[in-house]
Amino acid sequence: MRGTAVALLGAALVTAGCSAPRTTTPSPIAEPLTTTSSAPPTTTTTPPPPAPPCAVTSGACVSLAQKLAWLLRDGRVVRGPVPAGFGPPDQATPAGSFRVAWKDREHRSSQYGTDMPNSVFFAPGGIAFHAGPLDAPSHGCVHLTEADSAAFFDGLNVGDAVQVL
Repeated sequence: MRGTAVALLGAALVTAGCSAPRTTTPSPIAEPLTTTSSAPPTTTTTPPPPAPPCAVTSGACVSLAQKLAWLLRDGRVVRGPVPAGFGPPDQATPAGSFRVAWKDREHRSSQYGTDMPNSVFFAPGGIAFHAGPLDAPSHGCVHLTEADSAAFFDGLNVGDAVQVL
């Protein structure tokens, strides 16, 4: 009797489930689901960084228009492009081809009384790459972030080419 009761209870549950009112009406003709698309799959690719516009193969390249700088060694970019800040029109960063003249890891400007960490001097008038705020004008120098200025300091040697376009 016990087995019969379980079977009847199971049948009652199945019947109750089948006879419960439907909340949706099925369509008389079921359409097959299609998942094919004629459009090519979308991929997200990052465009390559801008190439240095300079002829320098070992040294540094600076683009005033793009506000970027590159460190190069043997024709390869070893750092960059990195963001750079420059002087305003009345104290513009000079354009041209230069050579690294000297370096000073903890330089302090005698003219302006400001610290110039990781200074790499390359143009007359004390123009250098150094750590400085990218959003504040320099007095003609090339401001780089702390990390980028350290990389330029370590990567540039006295005599290396610097081109500013």
